[in-house]
Amino acid sequence: PVLFAVLEARIQQLQSDVVLDVQHSKVQFVKAHKSERGASSGRNPKINSGERTEVPTSGKIVGKVAGQTGKGKDDSPSKSRWLKKLNEEKTKTKKLKKKLGFEDIPVKSKKGQQMLPGTSHKIISTKAAEADALELAKVEELERKLKQWAVSVSPEHVKDNGEARAYEDVQRRVHCYLEACVFSGDIDRAGHFLLSHHRRVSRRKLLNIESYNIMMRVWAKMVSSAFTVVAFGLALCKHSAGLKPNLSSYCAALECMGRTPNCPPRFINRVLQQIQWDGLSVDELFRHCVFRQDERDMVLKAIHTLKPDFQPSIKPILHTCSSPLVKDIYTEVGHPTSNEYSRPILQSVLWRLDRNETESHATSIRDLLAEQRKVWHKTLVKALRESKAIMASSTQKVVRFSLYPYLCLMDEKEYADIMIQSLANLPPSGESLHILAKQLGVRVHNKFCILMKEQNQMVDKLNNIYNEYVELLSKDNKVLNVLPREQWQTLEAKHMSGPSLLGDECHWPHAVVLELGTYLVDLMVKHMKVNSDILNSAYNRKIIPVLYHMYTFRSNRQVGFIKPHPILTQIQQDAMETTLTFDSYVMPMLCPPVPWASAKFGAYLLTPTKLMRAVLGANQHEIQLEKCQEEELHPVLDSLTQLGNTAWRINQPLLDVIISIFNGKGSEKLDVPPPLSEAPRIPRYNQQELATYTSAEKAQLKREVINAKKKCGEMHSLRMDALYKLSIANHMRDEVFWFPHNMDFRGRTYPCPPYFNHLGSDVTRAVLVFAEGKALGPGGLDWLKIHLVNLTGLKKRSSLAGRLEYANTIMDDIMDSADNPLNGKKWWQNADEPWQALACCMEITNAIRSPDPTQFISHFPVHQDGSCNGLQHYAALGRDVIGATSVNLMPCDVPQDVYSVVAQQVEGFRVRDAEKALKVAQVLEGFINRKVVKQTVMTVVYGVTRYGGRLQIEKRLKEIDNFPKEYVWDASHYLVQQVFTSLKEMFTGTREIQDWLTESARLISKSGHTVEWVTPLGLPVIQPYHRPRTQLVRDLSLQISHDSKQRPDTVKQKNAFPPNFIHSLDSTHMMLTALYCYSAGLTFVSVHDCFWTHAITVDTMNKVCREQFVALHSQPILQELSNFLLQKYCSVPP
Repeated sequence: PVLFAVLEARIQQLQSDVVLDVQHSKVQFVKAHKSERGASSGRNPKINSGERTEVPTSGKIVGKVAGQTGKGKDDSPSKSRWLKKLNEEKTKTKKLKKKLGFEDIPVKSKKGQQMLPGTSHKIISTKAAEADALELAKVEELERKLKQWAVSVSPEHVKDNGEARAYEDVQRRVHCYLEACVFSGDIDRAGHFLLSHHRRVSRRKLLNIESYNIMMRVWAKMVSSAFTVVAFGLALCKHSAGLKPNLSSYCAALECMGRTPNCPPRFINRVLQQIQWDGLSVDELFRHCVFRQDERDMVLKAIHTLKPDFQPSIKPILHTCSSPLVKDIYTEVGHPTSNEYSRPILQSVLWRLDRNETESHATSIRDLLAEQRKVWHKTLVKALRESKAIMASSTQKVVRFSLYPYLCLMDEKEYADIMIQSLANLPPSGESLHILAKQLGVRVHNKFCILMKEQNQMVDKLNNIYNEYVELLSKDNKVLNVLPREQWQTLEAKHMSGPSLLGDECHWPHAVVLELGTYLVDLMVKHMKVNSDILNSAYNRKIIPVLYHMYTFRSNRQVGFIKPHPILTQIQQDAMETTLTFDSYVMPMLCPPVPWASAKFGAYLLTPTKLMRAVLGANQHEIQLEKCQEEELHPVLDSLTQLGNTAWRINQPLLDVIISIFNGKGSEKLDVPPPLSEAPRIPRYNQQELATYTSAEKAQLKREVINAKKKCGEMHSLRMDALYKLSIANHMRDEVFWFPHNMDFRGRTYPCPPYFNHLGSDVTRAVLVFAEGKALGPGGLDWLKIHLVNLTGLKKRSSLAGRLEYANTIMDDIMDSADNPLNGKKWWQNADEPWQALACCMEITNAIRSPDPTQFISHFPVHQDGSCNGLQHYAALGRDVIGATSVNLMPCDVPQDVYSVVAQQVEGFRVRDAEKALKVAQVLEGFINRKVVKQTVMTVVYGVTRYGGRLQIEKRLKEIDNFPKEYVWDASHYLVQQVFTSLKEMFTGTREIQDWLTESARLISKSGHTVEWVTPLGLPVIQPYHRPRTQLVRDLSLQISHDSKQRPDTVKQKNAFPPNFIHSLDSTHMMLTALYCYSAGLTFVSVHDCFWTHAITVDTMNKVCREQFVALHSQPILQELSNFLLQKYCSVPP
């Protein structure tokens, strides 16, 4: 019914000469004679048979509907303008028809008589007509609509892109709402919603072309009414809504014709002509449109009606990235690949991980918890069904946004599973309502995306392509002349038929995710209950909630908090469950990641993954990426693919040592958190004891309680974090796995799995080794020894030869550490990175004891860390010779340490001031060292202020036991001034560059724009810092600071520009190194400015690293940045 209401509205607007009669689910049109083509039946199409309408031969309307006066609604000026416009369009249509050579064919009525000239309206059949007459009526209506498309749209009808951007968030919400309605099968709701917004001019601007495309795609599959409705949709969005149909719109029209039996070729030809008139092509339609199920085949079927031999041209893989930095990458032939890849296996949605436990199993409590979860699950399913029933009855015809479609995406049991899982992961101290709601909403969205891919029949096609892709990667000694991305695109073109792999599902807006998550949290709070005597029968039985909604204050703001009842916490602790449940997208992959083929497709096989991670709800980065030419992003995509294609294994001997300590009492020195049994006891006092204390003693007791609770909370958090990491590592101990990568808005790369990856702590890094092993070769063992010394933190000012000599002198300690890590001399425990040092000791020992160390197969990653990488980039940009020397950019006999150099200079300043009898300088004698100034020196490049630097130094001074505490503030204030003075002398150009970047950002943000730039690799960067606004979502007050419609936050924009710009250069250098290392056949992994590879290839990686740094800074980086800013933000360049 809604489809015909839509048709009725459109016919009213067009003043059509068609009278519409709705009967059941059929609309029948019978064409009138061409002599009455200019006549109209009046504004209201519902004219009774008894009403008279006089039609003169001129075709102008002079009669009126019975019962209306001459001053009625139909004679309004707006109607006159409509009629004038309609007549002009009809005149143009006639001329176009004559030009194209189309003749109107007289159609007979149901009684076999030809309709007479001058008939005022077309005859509507109220009964079932013959099949041929019905088909002819549909064909004629489509012809009339197609002729309307041929009339060019005036420029003023097309919405300005700037205006459209102002409503972008709401348009995205409309898109997601319609998508959810269609997926859940609620087509009527989607149609009512679209029509209600289209009818009101004030709401029409909230619709974009994709909103209409969603409905036209649905209508195209409803063959009984598809002809007229799809034609209506195109005409509606083009003329009435002022939107220009895009490729997806024409795709829906062609799909409709492909599904219609015996569709006349001339109609298909009209659509193809219109595509050409709009400056588009059919090949672009097949390249850029997203097809679901058999849509591609239906479109191709329609085109084959006219062009039987047509085949979509496969876009050639061209490497036309304009950056000169990568011109050699895509011209080289022969990219070696690893042969360590396992067979592809599509992973299930959830992983069940074994947890290592030494405590006794409380079987009865565990069974009790399992039974209680079944009760909660059943209760939640019932509550959700009842709530949905109420929503369905109360919002059936309401046009406002509703949660109902989002609650119909899955079976109620699956929603209950998600809620029960979130309950199991809830910490005893509770969780912020905002965070818990976001987690629930994201889980539902990810599950929805996977279900949509299954519904669109994409999973089978993806499996076939992926199997072939991994087969190519796993061939022994196979040399490919294409990159993994290119190979994937070739396979995708080979399997062109069927659905598209790139889905067009829209990421849900932040408000939708939180609103849905908050709704689910409310269900949990209201309906999950437990008996109060479940653990102790002595208590009085009553039903109590499992969760409580509380409020707390954070930074002077009231924050909603969900806290579990102590009974639930006690049950979960006593149960000591032996499994942890994780979502699949937070786990390492057991198969190689999908290569990043575009900005919207890569990493995981089914779970949607963003190329550029951002705060939930921020989409300005996605918009920037969509504007980029596809080939300009190839270097970025290929570098992320290369990082993700590195295969890993677990260092099992070391993992066993760590688990043995974890299952004991832990070790804070070794960064293994102890259990809560080792936590300090929280003081407890009764009222009688408190009555005897003074006010000062009570205050002291209160501080002790607060500190003890804080310490317990910190210990629990650290313990659970270590439990997650070690459980995942133990689960993966016999597997080969991969970490898919994406990046932040600056281009810095990160593994997608958040809990366990090589960017983690010393413990996590130590248990990870390369799955692919390589022989040490002649110099590999030496690099292992040098790497071990680097991990200890000793000999930082020594040359590489000096470090190697030192390692040879402590071989006994190294081998003792490997043989008896917990019972020997424990030399490794004094290293800066003890666990990585122990792992290196084991690798060196195994290599030395092998028959031929040069042939020893090593899986151990050797690190090469940058020397204050940010200052390296500043020194290179400013061509500072002194600064470049201090950060090892100039040749030196021994490695330079900028932190030690700064500490020496600051000590010189102190001696000078102490001679002048400055008290604070005299107090600091003997306390200035590398550790005190390191953090401040390192973060100056990233925009730390004097205030922030003072706090850093203050913290370091407080860690020194014998430093007089009364001088901490004065000393930190003095030292931060000396550190900044020292850096200014060493890096003369650094401060000038920082000041220029800061002032540029201030002026840009003051003008109302956010700061943008493009990296030397072509990656667009935009700073998402805007003035915060408050948004209310189901009584949840949110502070939104990424809304692009808000004015930029000037302070954040100017302070963040220098460090973010340097970060983008750092990531560019890393990506260049990754690409050229891959070209050279190296295994390469990065932790920002720390590069990892096999021991045998360290020299090659170092060479590539230096070459790419020189190549990067040989470009006119600052000049190109200046040109970009002038062109973008200055209307008249100076």
